[in-house]
Amino acid sequence: MKSIAKYIFALFIVILQLKGYAQDNQPLKGKKILFVVTSNAEVKGTGDRTGIWLEEFASPYYLLKESGAEITVVSPKGGRSPIDPRSTLPDYITNDVKRFLDDTRAQSVLDYTLVLDKVNSKDYDAIFYPGGHGPMWDLPDNKYSISLIESFYNAGKPISFVCHGPVALKNVKTKDGILLIKDKKVTGYANTEEEAGQTRKFVPFLLEDVLKENGANYLKAEDWHPFVVTDGTLITGQNPASAIKVAEALTATLSNNKN
Repeated sequence: MKSIAKYIFALFIVILQLKGYAQDNQPLKGKKILFVVTSNAEVKGTGDRTGIWLEEFASPYYLLKESGAEITVVSPKGGRSPIDPRSTLPDYITNDVKRFLDDTRAQSVLDYTLVLDKVNSKDYDAIFYPGGHGPMWDLPDNKYSISLIESFYNAGKPISFVCHGPVALKNVKTKDGILLIKDKKVTGYANTEEEAGQTRKFVPFLLEDVLKENGANYLKAEDWHPFVVTDGTLITGQNPASAIKVAEALTATLSNNKN
């Protein structure tokens, strides 16, 4: 009987440890995160194909989902969000991109996005904007996107962006009518990266220039190196390599956020 009791007790301890392990590995369980992606598939005036840069969606998507978060994806037009075909070329296929390309369930998330103007910030705990050149065309002036970011920020909820994603901050203001990024520490795709990648033709303006013109304290690392800046609940990443780091920073911020 004593040996049976010891066995049951040991099993109980193992179950408790496994339960604790699962909780530790899902710090975002119960959290809801809104992904806002582009609907724009074409560069105006050239006909070149554009869209979301896949690494910037896939890496955060898997990390946040596996951390327990519930993810909802929206776009200005709803339906299929275009993927920049260049982001699936061999040189840019990371492990998470490969995983996505083999994952029909994850692909359906981008194929059937909800319409941006139908969501309410009150239903989510944080918002995230992947980049790619597509967002440069359809998100800076989108009134619904602007309103969403302002609502999240005013409620003290994390707002996060990577690469060209910070372009969505261009016209966002505080309650006092001041541009939100004024005097804030931010990063985003650098002019030198745009030039080195010979991608100037894919954008209507340079993101770094706009961030600086709007009063941001723009910071950057070396081209293509992961770099993330956190200023309060505002999280920005410089380039595709920074996407996973933005997701990690968002996880940490959400885990400590009491709102």
